[in-house]
Amino acid sequence: MYHLIEFIADFIADLEVSPRQSLERVRVRKGTRVFVGLCPYIVETVSGPVEVADLYFEDGTVARQVCFERFHFVE
Repeated sequence: MYHLIEFIADFIADLEVSPRQSLERVRVRKGTRVFVGLCPYIVETVSGPVEVADLYFEDGTVARQVCFERFHFVE
């Protein structure tokens, strides 16, 4: 299931284009809206647990461990 999200801050994301290719670094701009599939989970950091998600874009690329504080749901 895809969800419409909007990024609330500019940031740099590393996209997985293919398992055989290097990560592709892209700039994500505040206000960008996209449909994504989400796989949420918690990662432990020095500051404590942080809620993140792997974002699966419609074009087949994936951005891993994107903090929930960087986007919100539009739906």
